[in-house]
Amino acid sequence: MENKEGSAPLSSMEVWDEDVLKRYPEAGKPAKEKNEFRNYDGPEVDGVREFYRLNHKYQTYENVLAKKTNFLKFDKKEMPWWAAMEYLNTLIDDSDPDLQLDQLQHLLQTAEAIRADGHPDWFVLTGFIHDLGKVLCLFGEPQWNVVGDSFPVGCKFSDKIVYPEFFADNPDTYDERYNTKYGVYSPNCGMDNVHISWGHDEYLYHITKDHLPEPALYMIRYHSFYSQHREHAYDHLLNDHDREMFKWVDKFNPYDLYSKSPVTPVVSELKPYYEDLIAKYLPATVKL
Repeated sequence: MENKEGSAPLSSMEVWDEDVLKRYPEAGKPAKEKNEFRNYDGPEVDGVREFYRLNHKYQTYENVLAKKTNFLKFDKKEMPWWAAMEYLNTLIDDSDPDLQLDQLQHLLQTAEAIRADGHPDWFVLTGFIHDLGKVLCLFGEPQWNVVGDSFPVGCKFSDKIVYPEFFADNPDTYDERYNTKYGVYSPNCGMDNVHISWGHDEYLYHITKDHLPEPALYMIRYHSFYSQHREHAYDHLLNDHDREMFKWVDKFNPYDLYSKSPVTPVVSELKPYYEDLIAKYLPATVKL
């Protein structure tokens, strides 16, 4: 579904991440004060609200099916994985007033934190590549179709999703096929049978689904599904296997949210390790 409204309400792609941190502070620690976060003198709040207004208005069942049809052809680009990570670097935004780290460095921080805690190497690799799907922005996708909290489409929108009032503008809210508790689904049908709002998580899942262990795929696919892994709003759709696998999403989430640091990784020193790790699990090139 196309629209003519503003496609980039966030002053930086990282503003969404900071908003998540405000909503979900690190367990066992007090919530950060406002002045500990990026300071845009107020506009970031308006930007986040406008982002979710667009996201909730246009993330429909029809939109998701259309984006899958378009992007899951994987006919946009093909390149080595490391080149794809460098391609992602073009998303760096000079409007970020705190950290001047590019996307590759952010991902290395996440992966190195996982590695330092002694997790399996496929877990480390997951941390390294988990945001690669943001290249969707480089293919002309608006922010609301790339980042943001993810949620099921094709059934009633939960009031546990951030800014639920904005779903009043979503046509699926009034469509009898989609506006009931189960919508087009059945009780405990399993998340593999559920369509999730389109974005970088779902896109990368489909890129990697034939190559990584299942726990890694759950981490990639559902790391932005906060209304479930934090609020348990969609327990009625999960099956027993999902519940076991979501434990891995819970393990991954702290590394995704809390590993950001102003210390710049030395990319040249880390590159050989990650290239070997990529070669162990993934094909030589990635089709985007």
